[in-house]
Amino acid sequence: MGAKGFTTCLWFDGQAEEAANHYVSIFKDSRIGRITRYNEASPGTAGEIMAVEFEANGQRFVALNGGPQFTFNEAVSFQILCADQPELDYYWNSLVEGGSGTACGWLKDKYGVSWQVVPDGLVDMIGDADPEKAKRTTEAMLSMVKFDIAALRRAYAGE
Repeated sequence: MGAKGFTTCLWFDGQAEEAANHYVSIFKDSRIGRITRYNEASPGTAGEIMAVEFEANGQRFVALNGGPQFTFNEAVSFQILCADQPELDYYWNSLVEGGSGTACGWLKDKYGVSWQVVPDGLVDMIGDADPEKAKRTTEAMLSMVKFDIAALRRAYAGE
């Protein structure tokens, strides 16, 4: 039987190596692995990079140069839970560069990959048994693009 867990394959149009290096530069516990090139029997140009295996934050990925047929959309995103504002700011700023923030902690990076940069505990606040706390926090959350943890906590507390 093969390795345990999953490997996420990300489909790029000629940017696989650049993207893999970008993600490895952002996340701790990251490294580039095997690089596979197209050969004479492959659908791509022989000698060009077909795939780059990499780990980011301990998660396995393959960046595939598959061509322009498929693109990323918000139906799949990667969620990063952050302990504090400096960590949230680091991931947000690193990933949004060349991309764009959308809403509620979501952003698209320069490759079109969607990310959710979220404070740890937000789900507990918006799902609180006290409907007023949950409502205030949800309203605050919906007004933000990048999350402000202090503002979310103030909303939760009713301040």
